[in-house]
Amino acid sequence: MLIGGHVSTAGGLDKAVERGVETRSEAIQVFNQSPRAWRPTKYGPRDFAAYREAVEGSRIESVVIHAVYLINCATSDAELRKKSIASLTHALRIGQGIGADGVVLHSGAAKGDDIDVALRRACGAISEALEETEGCDLLLENTAGSKGLIGRDVHELSELVERIGGGDRLGICLDSCHLFASGYDIRDAEALSALLDEIDAEIGLDRLRCLHVNDSAVPLGANRDRHATLGDGEIGRDGLAKFLSEPRFEGLPTILETKFDRKQQDKAQRIRKRGLERRAG
Repeated sequence: MLIGGHVSTAGGLDKAVERGVETRSEAIQVFNQSPRAWRPTKYGPRDFAAYREAVEGSRIESVVIHAVYLINCATSDAELRKKSIASLTHALRIGQGIGADGVVLHSGAAKGDDIDVALRRACGAISEALEETEGCDLLLENTAGSKGLIGRDVHELSELVERIGGGDRLGICLDSCHLFASGYDIRDAEALSALLDEIDAEIGLDRLRCLHVNDSAVPLGANRDRHATLGDGEIGRDGLAKFLSEPRFEGLPTILETKFDRKQQDKAQRIRKRGLERRAG
């Protein structure tokens, strides 16, 4: 696993690399602009070159971008749809510029509409963004199961992937908190293995490109997105140890999204080590 966290780009893309190095990250996640504003950050060739120079020779092997939270590809509002496609397209172009392994996206929310109709709208918007770009993967993130949010289970993720197409550029990102909140008991090794079997059968494990590792502040199946720092939530250290030691996750960028610093990075490594030792024992 390439374990790391979400780091700030304040001061430039190359500064994000420095922050990743300081925390001993092997992978980092960044926002390509403010996550709660439409105005894009105007990165250009010099910014991309500075990033690539900073990352070359560092221990960081992977970077992913998280698209802004305002995007709703499933919306029926024409203006919001236009802004969402433009913002996603911009993120994918930044991803290509820095050689990111993908842009992580929350696909959208139905907002009271029929979920299948909303899903079709989301697929259309995402397809447009993919057609306008090249080189950088798009990674659909599973949601916590809240009513109307698209991607709450393997079936919905499979529907998105099948309808969008996108070739090899389309993948998925699994969030441990969201899985737990939507009813997947990842604390149990057999249940986690069964989940991955289901993903392999319906989507293909080759499309699993990234992990978000967050504990959950709400119980199993609560259908609410409430992150907790590692080991302090309902999944707990033992549950996270099973998640982080799953053999089929080897090699994936694994991003901590809650409070992240050197201590949290070291904690994640210790939890993973404990899980690996228990599997070996």
